[in-house]
Amino acid sequence: MRAGVTVCGRVLMAGAVLVGVLPGCAPRSTQQNPVERGKYLVMVGGCNDCHTPKIMTPAGPVPDTTRLLAGYTAGSRLPEIPKGIFEPGKWLGLTNGDMTAWAGPWGVSFASNLTPDLQTGTGGWPEEMFIKTLRGGKFMGMSRDILPPMPWQTIGQMTDEDLKAVFTYLKSITPIHNAVPAPLPPTQ
Repeated sequence: MRAGVTVCGRVLMAGAVLVGVLPGCAPRSTQQNPVERGKYLVMVGGCNDCHTPKIMTPAGPVPDTTRLLAGYTAGSRLPEIPKGIFEPGKWLGLTNGDMTAWAGPWGVSFASNLTPDLQTGTGGWPEEMFIKTLRGGKFMGMSRDILPPMPWQTIGQMTDEDLKAVFTYLKSITPIHNAVPAPLPPTQ
């Protein structure tokens, strides 16, 4: 091992800075406890990037930890989408101020509430539905398509054990009642 580079399975460190993480490697402590393993996978998988509303700070956006994984805030007003911005054959995405809604040629997608709220989140979902959703790209495993920017094609390649750990972690967080709207179809 070279000085300054630590390799833990496939986690690469340069000094104290995390350089990269490849799927399937986590600190040993998270491999024994499914909640800790799931938390680790949610963090390195970037789930908070879309599913947790952001607060703007002088250093840029940071996750609002009081709304952890609650998705797009119900009742929020979307900014106007400029006419003609999505030309055929070109990809362009826009996001709202808290980075939980995305607009593109597919229409507008809203980050889902992943908290275990029984009415508005994943609290009533069985584990099998959660896994089927992430493997097949269909909401609740069977209905509408999951839209960009959700990387279900990549996440769906996780092992059953890892997806179960993510589900277990999501069941352990604070439920937040937040009814996320259905996606909006393209208007242009």
